[in-house]
Amino acid sequence: MHAYRLLVLTVLLRPFGNLSLAWGMKHFDQLLGLNPLVYATALLNPFVAIGITMLVLSLLTRMALLSVADLSFVLPLTAVGYIITTFLGKIFLNEQVSLLHWAGTALVFLGVAVVSSTSLRTAPKETAVSSNEHVRII
Repeated sequence: MHAYRLLVLTVLLRPFGNLSLAWGMKHFDQLLGLNPLVYATALLNPFVAIGITMLVLSLLTRMALLSVADLSFVLPLTAVGYIITTFLGKIFLNEQVSLLHWAGTALVFLGVAVVSSTSLRTAPKETAVSSNEHVRII
C-alpha cells in the first residue's frame, strides 16, 4: 500500500509542478538567455519557485518508489502524469491540443492500464544488488 501512495504522490507532483513552472514562466516578462541573473530573477516568481519545489519533491518520491517497486512497473505508471499534464495545459494554460495529440494521450493511458495490471515486483529479492556490493561498469 505504501508503494501506491508514493505512486499517486509522484504522479500528481510532477504535472502540477510543471503547470506551476510553466504558468510562472509564461508570466515572466524577460526573455531567458545566457545571463544567469535573469534565471535568478525568474526563481523569485512564486509560481516558478513552487513548480521547482514540486518537481524536486517528485524526484524524491520517485526515488523512494523505486526502492519498493520495479523500474518496469514505476516508469510506465508514472507516465500517467503526461495525461494529467495534457489536461492541465489545455484547461489552465489554454493550450491547443490537436486530435492527434489526444490520440497519443489515449495510447499512453491504454499502456498505463495494461502495466497497472502487473505486480509491483517481478525480480526475485536475491537478484537485487545489495548496498555492500559494488557494481562495476566496463
